[in-house]
Amino acid sequence: MLQGMAAGAGALAAGPLLGTGSAFAAREKELNILCWEGYNSAQVLDPFREKTGATVKAESLTNDPTMINRLRAGETNTWDLINVNNPWARKVMLPEKLIKPLPKAEFEPFFAQMLPEFKWPYKWAMSEDGADLLGMVQRFGPYSFVVNTDKVSRKTAEETGWDLFNDPALAGKYGILESDDWNVFNIFIVAGIDPFKVHTPDELAKFEETAKRVFKGAKLIGDIASMNQALISGEIDLHLTGGTYSVSPARADGHPNLRAITPLKGPLAGGKGGISWIEVTSTVNNPNLSPLALEFLKYVQAPEVAHTVAFAEGTFNPVAQMGNKACFDLFTKEELDAIQWDSLEEEMARSVEYDIVPDYDKALDIMNAAKRLRG
Repeated sequence: MLQGMAAGAGALAAGPLLGTGSAFAAREKELNILCWEGYNSAQVLDPFREKTGATVKAESLTNDPTMINRLRAGETNTWDLINVNNPWARKVMLPEKLIKPLPKAEFEPFFAQMLPEFKWPYKWAMSEDGADLLGMVQRFGPYSFVVNTDKVSRKTAEETGWDLFNDPALAGKYGILESDDWNVFNIFIVAGIDPFKVHTPDELAKFEETAKRVFKGAKLIGDIASMNQALISGEIDLHLTGGTYSVSPARADGHPNLRAITPLKGPLAGGKGGISWIEVTSTVNNPNLSPLALEFLKYVQAPEVAHTVAFAEGTFNPVAQMGNKACFDLFTKEELDAIQWDSLEEEMARSVEYDIVPDYDKALDIMNAAKRLRG
């Protein structure tokens, strides 16, 4: 403690001569995280706060483009860590200098403790040329739609797939979990179109027609809690945009009849029917990056903390660290059931990985206009 105070006093005495060093020293006890729900949980953050004595602030959002636009708008000066889905680090944030690479020697060993599909060098954690490590992976899962299997069987849901949302008989019986980027993906897929390519005017016209119909037919639009409540109460039988990430808390609460579905086939690359996500957490290109950013990335790799992250309040998910037996053994049978561990491997295999829609802004405008027609 005295050493820390002396260092602080030294930094103050040196003043402007230290340049960024003085600002760096001033941030030794603060950390700001921009993330998806889960990393902002007190269960994850409080032990780190106690361990470091730091002020840790985390803000969660429900789509990646908004988070990245926050950095583009100058918030690289605010945030230390950004937690988004797999393509953004290598395809967008590094080229735009919004993030900075991690020290490879310090972080490469952690990948040896991950599930086989994340072993070093894991594509989405690396720069396009393979030279730089851009972030650490942890949570992942399939994310397509959710059904109440008492109303729509798993077999029917997997075989019929996204065409369920084209069935007039189901109008008024489904919900839409609000998440801009994922909703855009899903409307394209319901329309029979691969979202992850440049679209023709005809395809965008079909997207618009589908968006109007799907939003009009939705019983409700809302967040994870409202979707799960509506499924449990019987208000809806299914909802789109959904998966382990959204339904796992309801399953853990004793509703195993609610299940995330990955269709057997669809219009995605290779005829696949679902989309999966893998989160990558990167250090922001903050001129005064908190030294705690790297410490936090190491902290969440520990088996006990990785298990806490997997079961953070509000959303339960598999984590890459389950490749480490010390981590996997912390999961109870009930927890594995909540995250649908039994079918995880096959569902990931039936999914393409989250990617970027080239004409996203145009599609989002069309979708939002369709949403407004609900009145």
